[in-house]
Amino acid sequence: MAFEDNLKKLEGLVAKMESGALDLDAMIKAFEDGRALVATCQKDLESVRLRIEKVTKAGACTPLPP
Repeated sequence: MAFEDNLKKLEGLVAKMESGALDLDAMIKAFEDGRALVATCQKDLESVRLRIEKVTKAGACTPLPP
């Protein structure tokens, strides 16, 4: 699933939790699902960060034409 999709799901879970409409069991399930989504999003962002570092390092080694 795409980062943006996971982020929207996470935002939806937070909104449900903040609404106060969930019972305790549903709140715990939403929290667990949210933690898993946070971990996935962090992993995705780390992957992007590493790709950006790789590209910028590769670009730093090659001089730009005048």
